[in-house]
Amino acid sequence: MLSAKVKSDFILLLAAIIWGFAFVAQRVGMDYVGPFTFNGVRFSLGVLVLLPFLLTNRRNPEKSKPYPEKNWVLIIGSLVTGLFLFGGVSLQQVGLQTTTAGKAGFLTGLYVIFVPLIGIFFHHKTGIFVWLGVVLSAVGLYFLSITKNFSINHGDLLVLACAVVFSGHVLMISWLSPKMDSYRLAAIQFAVCAILNLIVAFSVESVQVSTILEAALPIAYGGILSVGVAYTLQVIAQQKAHPAHASIILSLEAVFAAIGGWLILNEHLTNRSLFGCFLMMAGMIIVQIYPERRKQH
Repeated sequence: MLSAKVKSDFILLLAAIIWGFAFVAQRVGMDYVGPFTFNGVRFSLGVLVLLPFLLTNRRNPEKSKPYPEKNWVLIIGSLVTGLFLFGGVSLQQVGLQTTTAGKAGFLTGLYVIFVPLIGIFFHHKTGIFVWLGVVLSAVGLYFLSITKNFSINHGDLLVLACAVVFSGHVLMISWLSPKMDSYRLAAIQFAVCAILNLIVAFSVESVQVSTILEAALPIAYGGILSVGVAYTLQVIAQQKAHPAHASIILSLEAVFAAIGGWLILNEHLTNRSLFGCFLMMAGMIIVQIYPERRKQH
């Protein structure tokens, strides 16, 4: 039987695949609606996707809840993760308007470096093989996404800031998810993110039902799969996964973003990009295999 940590890694990999293809949906969706409208509607859909699970859990409560008396921890923690999520997805979506998908993939993936660095201040143990995996993944992301004429523009800076915010989100989820019901945690943070995005959308964008319907397919993918399914998988998986391991696996979304661009948008992977994919996979495998070998000796 697979160990709980290996199962968590597979769940995180599935989330990375969904998020990778979501880059295509995010780019296509903004042909019709603004970034905050897109995020507001898709996170609202994400909440609706979770409602059946929330109702099922209410009728059949879990046998063991670590801190049932501390409901305020759930509420405050979920609100904070919702704020992190709103900041990350907003910066990414707005940044995608003025930067390329390749740069966005690399800069978003930089949270693979920020997570273990920030985790040090919270006394997270990070061994040499994790650091080797971090380096390989970061270098792989560079070869996958960045051309020789790398430059920083306004969009690049926004997506770089998004990576910092997402690293905080990963760490918050790692701390909160073992302590509370995964579905409630996911639903509350989705709702916070949806409400904040819609408030901004109605303030600065032209929100029209007709344009939302024109973007129905990318919004549906972004809401049902990218939000409702993938973010929930992240919350569930990080109950057992190490934060640095999780960040490395989730960073593979850049690989699947490139694959999605090739399959759907007729973009082609160069030898440089393929080399980046190889380095990222090597980083993930090293992190997962070598600690197990060390335990066996």
